[in-house]
Amino acid sequence: MNPARALYSLVTWGAQPLLRRKLRRRAKAEPGYGVAIGERFGRYPAPIDSLMLHSSSDPLGRFVWIHAVSLGETRAAAILLAALREQLPGMRLLLTHGTATGRAEGEKLLLPGDLQVWQPWDTPGAVARFLSKFRPAIGILMETEVWPNLVAGCRKQGVPLVLANARLNAKSLRSAQRLAALARPAYSSLAAVWAQTEDDAQRLRAIGAQVAGVFGNLKFDVVPDAAQLAQGRIWRAQALRPVVMLASSREGEEALWLENLRLKTASARVQHAQGAINSGAFCAESAVRTVQWLIVPRHPQRFDEVHQLLLQAGLTVSRRSTWTGAPDAADVWLGDSLGEMALYYGLAYVAMLGGSFA
Repeated sequence: MNPARALYSLVTWGAQPLLRRKLRRRAKAEPGYGVAIGERFGRYPAPIDSLMLHSSSDPLGRFVWIHAVSLGETRAAAILLAALREQLPGMRLLLTHGTATGRAEGEKLLLPGDLQVWQPWDTPGAVARFLSKFRPAIGILMETEVWPNLVAGCRKQGVPLVLANARLNAKSLRSAQRLAALARPAYSSLAAVWAQTEDDAQRLRAIGAQVAGVFGNLKFDVVPDAAQLAQGRIWRAQALRPVVMLASSREGEEALWLENLRLKTASARVQHAQGAINSGAFCAESAVRTVQWLIVPRHPQRFDEVHQLLLQAGLTVSRRSTWTGAPDAADVWLGDSLGEMALYYGLAYVAMLGGSFA
Protein backbone atom coordinates (compact mmCIF):
# COMPACT_ATOMS: atom_id res chain seq x y z
CA MET A 1 0.00 0.00 0.00
CA ASN A 2 1.50 3.34 -1.04
CA PRO A 3 1.84 6.08 1.61
CA ALA A 4 -0.98 8.15 0.15
CA ARG A 5 -3.48 5.29 0.31
CA ALA A 6 -2.24 4.30 3.77
CA LEU A 7 -2.99 7.83 5.02
CA TYR A 8 -6.33 7.86 3.19
CA SER A 9 -7.23 4.50 4.76
CA LEU A 10 -6.41 5.83 8.21
CA VAL A 11 -8.68 8.83 7.62
CA THR A 12 -11.61 6.74 6.33
CA TRP A 13 -11.21 4.33 9.24
CA GLY A 14 -11.21 7.18 11.74
CA ALA A 15 -14.25 8.79 10.08
CA GLN A 16 -16.53 5.78 10.69
CA PRO A 17 -18.15 7.19 13.86
CA LEU A 18 -18.86 10.43 12.00
CA LEU A 19 -20.47 8.48 9.16
CA ARG A 20 -22.68 6.58 11.60
CA ARG A 21 -23.77 9.85 13.20
CA LYS A 22 -24.49 11.38 9.80
CA LEU A 23 -26.59 8.37 8.79
CA ARG A 24 -28.63 8.56 12.00
CA ARG A 25 -29.23 12.26 11.42
CA ARG A 26 -30.27 11.79 7.79
CA ALA A 27 -32.53 8.89 8.74
CA LYS A 28 -34.76 11.33 10.63
CA ALA A 29 -35.75 12.93 7.32
CA GLU A 30 -35.25 9.87 5.10
CA PRO A 31 -35.79 6.60 6.99
CA GLY A 32 -34.00 4.67 4.25
CA TYR A 33 -30.67 5.85 5.63
CA GLY A 34 -31.36 3.98 8.85
CA VAL A 35 -31.74 0.64 7.08
CA ALA A 36 -29.01 -2.00 7.47
CA ILE A 37 -26.31 0.44 8.55
CA GLY A 38 -23.96 -2.45 9.33
CA GLU A 39 -23.79 -3.30 5.62
CA ARG A 40 -21.90 -0.07 4.99
CA PHE A 41 -19.09 -1.45 7.13
CA GLY A 42 -19.08 -4.96 5.65
CA ARG A 43 -21.29 -6.52 8.33
CA TYR A 44 -24.13 -8.60 6.95
CA PRO A 45 -27.08 -10.27 8.73
CA ALA A 46 -27.43 -14.04 8.83
CA PRO A 47 -30.36 -14.21 6.34
CA ILE A 48 -28.00 -13.13 3.58
CA ASP A 49 -25.98 -16.33 4.09
CA SER A 50 -28.94 -18.45 2.99
CA LEU A 51 -28.90 -16.60 -0.33
CA MET A 52 -25.20 -17.15 -0.94
CA LEU A 53 -25.61 -20.46 -2.78
CA HIS A 54 -23.56 -19.79 -5.88
CA SER A 55 -20.84 -21.78 -7.58
CA SER A 56 -17.21 -20.80 -6.98
CA SER A 57 -16.01 -22.54 -10.15
CA ASP A 58 -18.37 -21.09 -12.76
CA PRO A 59 -18.02 -17.29 -13.16
CA LEU A 60 -21.51 -17.04 -14.64
CA GLY A 61 -22.89 -18.69 -11.53
CA ARG A 62 -21.54 -15.87 -9.40
CA PHE A 63 -22.87 -12.38 -8.95
CA VAL A 64 -22.64 -9.66 -11.55
CA TRP A 65 -22.14 -6.67 -9.30
CA ILE A 66 -23.38 -3.23 -10.32
CA HIS A 67 -22.76 -0.18 -8.16
CA ALA A 68 -25.15 2.73 -8.77
CA VAL A 69 -24.67 5.31 -6.06
CA SER A 70 -27.91 7.30 -6.36
CA LEU A 71 -31.20 7.67 -8.21
CA GLY A 72 -29.89 8.84 -11.58
CA GLU A 73 -27.17 6.21 -11.76
CA THR A 74 -29.67 3.51 -10.80
CA ARG A 75 -31.98 4.49 -13.64
CA ALA A 76 -29.06 4.40 -16.05
CA ALA A 77 -28.05 1.03 -14.62
CA ALA A 78 -31.53 -0.29 -15.41
CA ILE A 79 -30.82 0.16 -19.12
CA LEU A 80 -27.52 -1.69 -18.83
CA LEU A 81 -29.04 -4.39 -16.65
CA ALA A 82 -31.76 -5.19 -19.19
CA ALA A 83 -29.08 -5.82 -21.82
CA LEU A 84 -27.00 -7.91 -19.40
CA ARG A 85 -29.95 -10.12 -18.51
CA GLU A 86 -30.54 -10.68 -22.23
CA GLN A 87 -26.88 -11.58 -22.80
CA LEU A 88 -26.60 -13.70 -19.62
CA PRO A 89 -29.89 -15.50 -18.99
CA GLY A 90 -30.20 -16.47 -15.35
CA MET A 91 -27.49 -14.09 -14.15
CA ARG A 92 -27.57 -13.11 -10.47
CA LEU A 93 -27.38 -9.42 -9.72
CA LEU A 94 -25.63 -7.87 -6.74
CA LEU A 95 -26.76 -4.24 -6.62
CA THR A 96 -25.14 -1.67 -4.34
CA HIS A 97 -25.94 1.98 -3.62
CA GLY A 98 -24.85 4.90 -1.51
CA THR A 99 -28.13 6.84 -1.14
CA ALA A 100 -31.61 5.98 0.09
CA THR A 101 -33.24 7.13 -3.16
CA GLY A 102 -30.90 4.91 -5.17
CA ARG A 103 -31.66 1.90 -3.01
CA ALA A 104 -35.43 2.46 -3.21
CA GLU A 105 -35.26 2.72 -7.00
CA GLY A 106 -32.97 -0.31 -7.21
CA GLU A 107 -35.49 -2.54 -5.44
CA LYS A 108 -37.59 -2.39 -8.62
CA LEU A 109 -34.79 -4.06 -10.59
CA LEU A 110 -34.40 -7.16 -8.44
CA LEU A 111 -35.43 -10.66 -9.50
CA PRO A 112 -35.47 -13.83 -7.37
CA GLY A 113 -31.89 -14.72 -6.48
CA ASP A 114 -30.64 -11.13 -6.71
CA LEU A 115 -29.24 -9.25 -3.74
CA GLN A 116 -29.13 -5.58 -2.79
CA VAL A 117 -26.82 -4.10 -0.14
CA TRP A 118 -25.11 -0.81 0.62
CA GLN A 119 -21.78 0.09 -0.95
CA PRO A 120 -19.03 -0.67 1.57
CA TRP A 121 -17.39 2.33 3.21
CA ASP A 122 -13.97 2.69 1.62
CA THR A 123 -11.78 1.17 4.32
CA PRO A 124 -9.63 -1.88 3.51
CA GLY A 125 -11.52 -3.95 6.09
CA ALA A 126 -15.05 -3.15 4.89
CA VAL A 127 -14.07 -3.67 1.25
CA ALA A 128 -12.38 -7.01 2.03
CA ARG A 129 -15.42 -8.26 3.95
CA PHE A 130 -17.74 -7.20 1.12
CA LEU A 131 -15.69 -8.96 -1.56
CA SER A 132 -15.14 -12.08 0.54
CA LYS A 133 -18.85 -12.36 1.28
CA PHE A 134 -20.20 -11.96 -2.26
CA ARG A 135 -17.20 -12.88 -4.48
CA PRO A 136 -18.60 -11.16 -7.61
CA ALA A 137 -17.50 -12.35 -11.02
CA ILE A 138 -17.20 -8.73 -12.17
CA GLY A 139 -17.85 -5.27 -10.79
CA ILE A 140 -19.48 -2.51 -12.83
CA LEU A 141 -19.25 1.00 -11.39
CA MET A 142 -21.67 3.55 -12.83
CA GLU A 143 -20.44 6.97 -13.97
CA THR A 144 -18.03 8.33 -11.34
CA GLU A 145 -17.76 5.96 -8.39
CA VAL A 146 -14.01 5.25 -8.27
CA TRP A 147 -12.85 4.62 -4.69
CA PRO A 148 -9.15 3.87 -4.02
CA ASN A 149 -9.56 0.98 -1.55
CA LEU A 150 -12.45 -0.53 -3.46
CA VAL A 151 -10.38 -0.64 -6.64
CA ALA A 152 -7.33 -1.97 -4.81
CA GLY A 153 -9.40 -4.64 -3.05
CA CYS A 154 -10.86 -5.86 -6.34
CA ARG A 155 -7.41 -6.01 -7.88
CA LYS A 156 -6.10 -8.02 -4.91
CA GLN A 157 -8.97 -10.51 -5.06
CA GLY A 158 -8.94 -10.80 -8.85
CA VAL A 159 -12.31 -9.16 -9.50
CA PRO A 160 -12.26 -7.24 -12.81
CA LEU A 161 -13.69 -3.78 -12.18
CA VAL A 162 -14.99 -1.51 -14.95
CA LEU A 163 -16.45 2.00 -15.12
CA ALA A 164 -19.53 2.26 -17.34
CA ASN A 165 -21.31 5.40 -18.58
CA ALA A 166 -18.23 7.16 -17.27
CA ARG A 167 -17.96 10.92 -16.90
CA LEU A 168 -15.36 13.27 -15.45
CA ASN A 169 -15.78 17.02 -15.64
CA ALA A 170 -12.96 19.55 -15.62
CA LYS A 171 -13.38 20.41 -11.94
CA SER A 172 -13.26 16.75 -10.92
CA LEU A 173 -10.18 16.21 -13.08
CA ARG A 174 -8.39 19.07 -11.31
CA SER A 175 -9.31 17.56 -7.94
CA ALA A 176 -8.09 14.14 -9.06
CA GLN A 177 -4.82 15.60 -10.30
CA ARG A 178 -4.24 17.31 -6.96
CA LEU A 179 -4.68 13.88 -5.35
CA ALA A 180 -2.85 12.03 -8.12
CA ALA A 181 -1.06 9.71 -5.69
CA LEU A 182 -4.50 8.30 -4.82
CA ALA A 183 -6.47 8.84 -8.02
CA ARG A 184 -4.01 7.72 -10.68
CA PRO A 185 -3.45 4.19 -9.29
CA ALA A 186 -7.22 3.79 -8.85
CA TYR A 187 -8.14 4.84 -12.38
CA SER A 188 -5.26 2.97 -14.01
CA SER A 189 -6.26 -0.25 -12.20
CA LEU A 190 -9.73 -0.36 -13.77
CA ALA A 191 -10.05 -3.15 -16.32
CA ALA A 192 -11.96 -0.93 -18.74
CA VAL A 193 -13.67 2.46 -18.91
CA TRP A 194 -16.49 3.38 -21.30
CA ALA A 195 -16.98 7.14 -21.48
CA GLN A 196 -20.07 9.21 -22.23
CA THR A 197 -18.30 11.77 -24.46
CA GLU A 198 -14.93 12.27 -26.10
CA ASP A 199 -14.24 15.15 -23.70
CA ASP A 200 -14.90 12.79 -20.78
CA ALA A 201 -12.61 10.23 -22.40
CA GLN A 202 -9.75 12.73 -22.73
CA ARG A 203 -10.05 13.76 -19.08
CA LEU A 204 -10.24 10.14 -17.94
CA ARG A 205 -7.12 9.26 -19.95
CA ALA A 206 -5.35 12.24 -18.38
CA ILE A 207 -5.75 10.66 -14.94
CA GLY A 208 -4.63 7.22 -16.11
CA ALA A 209 -7.84 5.43 -17.12
CA GLN A 210 -7.81 2.86 -19.93
CA VAL A 211 -10.71 4.17 -22.04
CA ALA A 212 -12.08 1.36 -24.18
CA GLY A 213 -14.80 3.32 -25.97
CA VAL A 214 -17.10 6.33 -26.11
CA PHE A 215 -20.74 5.24 -26.24
CA GLY A 216 -22.82 8.23 -25.15
CA ASN A 217 -25.00 8.57 -22.06
CA LEU A 218 -27.16 5.59 -21.10
CA LYS A 219 -29.71 7.98 -19.59
CA PHE A 220 -30.67 9.10 -23.09
CA ASP A 221 -32.00 5.57 -23.65
CA VAL A 222 -34.47 5.79 -20.77
CA VAL A 223 -38.05 5.77 -22.06
CA PRO A 224 -40.32 8.10 -20.01
CA ASP A 225 -43.33 6.46 -18.39
CA ALA A 226 -46.10 6.79 -20.97
CA ALA A 227 -48.92 6.76 -18.40
CA GLN A 228 -47.26 9.53 -16.40
CA LEU A 229 -46.74 11.66 -19.50
CA ALA A 230 -50.37 11.19 -20.53
CA GLN A 231 -51.68 12.11 -17.07
CA GLY A 232 -49.46 15.17 -16.93
CA ARG A 233 -50.72 16.37 -20.29
CA ILE A 234 -54.33 15.91 -19.19
CA TRP A 235 -53.72 18.06 -16.12
CA ARG A 236 -51.84 20.61 -18.22
CA ALA A 237 -54.86 20.97 -20.50
CA GLN A 238 -57.08 21.51 -17.45
CA ALA A 239 -54.83 24.12 -15.83
CA LEU A 240 -56.13 27.68 -15.79
CA ARG A 241 -52.65 29.12 -16.40
CA PRO A 242 -49.57 27.93 -18.31
CA VAL A 243 -47.43 25.75 -16.05
CA VAL A 244 -43.76 26.68 -15.61
CA MET A 245 -41.56 24.24 -13.70
CA LEU A 246 -38.34 24.69 -11.74
CA ALA A 247 -37.13 21.10 -12.07
CA SER A 248 -34.69 19.29 -9.79
CA SER A 249 -33.96 22.49 -7.89
CA ARG A 250 -31.09 22.50 -5.42
CA GLU A 251 -30.47 24.32 -2.17
CA GLY A 252 -30.49 28.08 -2.68
CA GLU A 253 -32.22 28.05 -6.06
CA GLU A 254 -35.77 28.37 -4.72
CA ALA A 255 -34.61 31.37 -2.66
CA LEU A 256 -33.09 32.92 -5.82
CA TRP A 257 -36.37 32.38 -7.61
CA LEU A 258 -38.32 34.05 -4.79
CA GLU A 259 -35.91 36.99 -4.66
CA ASN A 260 -36.26 37.47 -8.40
CA LEU A 261 -40.04 37.58 -8.06
CA ARG A 262 -39.77 40.15 -5.26
CA LEU A 263 -37.46 42.38 -7.31
CA LYS A 264 -39.74 42.23 -10.35
CA THR A 265 -42.78 42.93 -8.21
CA ALA A 266 -41.13 45.96 -6.57
CA SER A 267 -40.00 47.27 -9.94
CA ALA A 268 -43.47 46.85 -11.40
CA ARG A 269 -45.03 48.78 -8.50
CA VAL A 270 -42.68 51.72 -9.08
CA GLN A 271 -43.36 51.70 -12.79
CA HIS A 272 -47.09 51.49 -12.19
CA ALA A 273 -46.93 54.46 -9.83
CA GLN A 274 -45.15 56.42 -12.54
CA GLY A 275 -47.70 55.38 -15.12
CA ALA A 276 -44.95 53.79 -17.18
CA ILE A 277 -46.40 50.37 -17.79
CA ASN A 278 -47.67 49.77 -21.30
CA SER A 279 -50.71 47.58 -21.71
CA GLY A 280 -48.65 44.75 -23.15
CA ALA A 281 -45.79 44.91 -20.67
CA PHE A 282 -45.10 42.14 -18.19
CA CYS A 283 -46.59 43.06 -14.82
CA ALA A 284 -44.50 41.41 -12.15
CA GLU A 285 -47.08 42.42 -9.54
CA SER A 286 -48.91 39.32 -10.68
CA ALA A 287 -45.78 37.33 -11.47
CA VAL A 288 -47.03 34.39 -9.45
CA ARG A 289 -50.57 34.57 -10.80
CA THR A 290 -49.54 35.03 -14.46
CA VAL A 291 -48.32 31.43 -14.63
CA GLN A 292 -48.81 28.33 -12.56
CA TRP A 293 -45.48 27.64 -10.89
CA LEU A 294 -44.40 24.05 -10.24
CA ILE A 295 -41.28 23.43 -8.15
CA VAL A 296 -39.74 19.95 -7.92
CA PRO A 297 -36.75 19.82 -5.52
CA ARG A 298 -34.02 17.38 -6.46
CA HIS A 299 -33.58 15.86 -3.01
CA PRO A 300 -36.54 14.46 -1.04
CA GLN A 301 -35.12 15.54 2.31
CA ARG A 302 -35.72 19.14 1.18
CA PHE A 303 -39.45 18.82 0.42
CA ASP A 304 -40.54 20.15 3.81
CA GLU A 305 -37.85 22.84 3.80
CA VAL A 306 -38.98 24.21 0.44
CA HIS A 307 -42.61 24.05 1.54
CA GLN A 308 -41.83 26.23 4.56
CA LEU A 309 -39.80 28.65 2.42
CA LEU A 310 -42.76 29.18 0.10
CA LEU A 311 -45.22 29.61 2.96
CA GLN A 312 -42.94 32.17 4.63
CA ALA A 313 -42.95 34.14 1.36
CA GLY A 314 -46.74 34.42 1.65
CA LEU A 315 -47.53 31.96 -1.15
CA THR A 316 -50.15 29.25 -1.09
CA VAL A 317 -48.78 25.79 -1.79
CA SER A 318 -50.30 22.53 -3.00
CA ARG A 319 -48.15 19.44 -2.56
CA ARG A 320 -48.29 16.53 -5.00
CA SER A 321 -48.61 14.13 -2.06
CA THR A 322 -52.02 15.65 -1.22
CA TRP A 323 -53.52 15.49 -4.70
CA THR A 324 -56.36 13.01 -5.03
CA GLY A 325 -57.17 14.03 -8.59
CA ALA A 326 -56.20 17.12 -10.52
CA PRO A 327 -53.82 19.51 -8.72
CA ASP A 328 -55.40 21.78 -6.11
CA ALA A 329 -55.54 25.52 -6.72
CA ALA A 330 -52.51 27.32 -5.26
CA ASP A 331 -49.84 29.86 -6.12
CA VAL A 332 -47.23 27.12 -6.32
CA TRP A 333 -47.46 23.38 -6.85
CA LEU A 334 -44.75 21.44 -5.02
CA GLY A 335 -43.65 18.17 -6.58
CA ASP A 336 -42.86 16.17 -3.45
CA SER A 337 -42.80 12.67 -4.93
CA LEU A 338 -40.12 10.37 -6.33
CA GLY A 339 -40.17 8.65 -9.69
CA GLU A 340 -42.71 11.00 -11.29
CA MET A 341 -40.55 13.35 -13.36
CA ALA A 342 -42.32 12.23 -16.53
CA LEU A 343 -45.60 13.36 -14.96
CA TYR A 344 -44.15 16.75 -14.06
CA TYR A 345 -42.60 17.30 -17.49
CA GLY A 346 -45.88 16.33 -19.10
CA LEU A 347 -47.64 18.87 -16.89
CA ALA A 348 -45.29 21.79 -17.67
CA TYR A 349 -45.16 24.06 -20.71
CA VAL A 350 -41.63 25.21 -19.87
CA ALA A 351 -39.00 23.74 -17.55
CA MET A 352 -36.01 25.46 -15.99
CA LEU A 353 -33.45 22.86 -15.00
CA GLY A 354 -32.07 23.15 -11.47
CA GLY A 355 -28.41 22.83 -10.69
CA SER A 356 -27.64 25.64 -13.14
CA PHE A 357 -28.53 28.77 -11.15
CA ALA A 358 -26.86 28.66 -7.73
